[in-house]
This record gives sequence, C-alpha cells and structure tokens, in this order.
Amino acid sequence: MIRSALWRGRRRPGPEETIVGKENEMTEPAQLDRKGTGMKQGAKEGGKGDTLKVIVQALLIALVVRTFLFQPFNIPSGSMIPTLLIGDYLFVSKYAYGYSDHSIPFSPHLFSGRIFASPPKRGDVVVFKLPRDGQTDYIKRVIGLPGDKIQMKDGRLYINGALVPREPIAKAHTEDFYGRETDVPTYRETLPGGVSHTVIEIQGDSGFNDNTPVFEVPEGHYFMMGDNRDNSTDSRVPPDQGGVGYVPFENLVGRAELIFFSVGKGEPAWAFWEWPWTVRWDRMLKTVK
Repeated sequence: MIRSALWRGRRRPGPEETIVGKENEMTEPAQLDRKGTGMKQGAKEGGKGDTLKVIVQALLIALVVRTFLFQPFNIPSGSMIPTLLIGDYLFVSKYAYGYSDHSIPFSPHLFSGRIFASPPKRGDVVVFKLPRDGQTDYIKRVIGLPGDKIQMKDGRLYINGALVPREPIAKAHTEDFYGRETDVPTYRETLPGGVSHTVIEIQGDSGFNDNTPVFEVPEGHYFMMGDNRDNSTDSRVPPDQGGVGYVPFENLVGRAELIFFSVGKGEPAWAFWEWPWTVRWDRMLKTVK
C-alpha cells in the first residue's frame, strides 16, 4: 500500500531511468545497516556483560571458599622449622574450629564468640590473629589447653607438672641466629594425648626462653609454641614484651592441613620458569602434623 501511494499519478520510470529526489531516496538499506550495527554492538555489550558476570561469580565463589572452607597462607619466617619451612604454601581449614569475626576478611566485628564452635586439640598447628593487634596472622602449635599449667625448665617442656617425653633423632640442617647453615639438636616430642612432632633447639637447652615461670592458661584461651623452640616468639613471651601471650579462642582462624606448594627461601613463587630447581618437590601435598 505504501509503494502504490508513492507512484500514484506519476509516470513509472523506464528500465534505464533512475529515481532522483529526496522523497525517493532509498532509506531502507540504511535502516538495515543501522540495525545490523546495533546487533553487533548489542552482541559486544552482551559479551562484556557475560564476562563481567563470570568474573563476579568467580570472585563470590572464591570469597565463600576462603571464608568458610579453605584459605591459603605462605610461611615467611622460621619459627615452625622443621614442620614448616620458609617458602611453604599451605591450606588452612576454616571450618575446623567454627567461625568468628576473624574468619571473615578484614575481621569486621559482626558478632562475639564463635559459631559452630569446636575446640582445638593439643598438638594442632593453628593460624590465629595476634591478640595484641587482632590483625597479624601467626602460626604455631597448640601446647596448652584452658586450665593447663605450662613451664619450660632447662629446655624441657612441662605440662601440668609432668615432663613431656622427647627422644633425640637425626639433626636437622638449618640456619643459626647468624644465618650460617648448620646441624642443630633435633627431637621427637610426644605431647599428652599422643601427638608426636619434631622440635629443634638451635641453642641447645639454654636458649632465651628455655627457663620460664609457670603459665596457667585462662579459660577460653590457648598456649601456643613454635617447633623452632629457640627462634619463636610465642606464648612464652607476654604481649607487653612484643610476644603472643595467651590466645583467645575467637582469635583462631583455622587449622593447617596441607602444604600445596613450596619454594626455596627467598625464591619468588611466581617465577615459574625457575620451578625445576627452586620448587621443593618433596614437600608438595604434604600434610601438616
């Protein structure tokens, strides 16, 4: 109907004639071009939107996993040698002891205490927030439970007045306080409850924290120590002296479970082309005990 209205009362052009005049300009192809361009732009915008959606979903999944299941950590210091070495990367289970403010990134104060709480066992290797600032992540071994009495005498550990047995084993090779590689006295220590682990004594049994008063662990708190007994700032050192002191239950972040990657001390983990000689392959997928 529209076409017939355009030609009413006018001579139809012959085969060789062209139509000239604004009213006869063919605009439909231009409209088709505009629609085609719009479809392409819409496809591009849709592609960007889908990509953004995938990124957001991936971030949300990562946040959920990090908050409620597992969180990766790396070891920057030698206080847990020989159990954990500088350059180890490990997974920490967030669900092991339930959830507190410190289970959430940046530790927002949303609630008090713990949800789905389950207390740690003696001998667990635990990541916790340093009590005196509530922000710094520390990793140590649980030595004292609430109500326990802990003391070091001449380098030996006493729990509730009883000497914790230990036996010498092959010496570990590590650095001394001056950065020199050396063999150091090494022992297999067995805690009450049966957990056995390895400790080293760089200074023998006469280190700075090898003689202490009796520490009585308050309710709702835990006593932590490093396996590198002479090179660990732990619960033997009070907070006002730069130490850890007793660790509240709500400060626990999770339990160390598995070493998933490890590189030599000072080696960059991101330098994948150096992995053949910098990665400690024998430590990959090693459980933390």
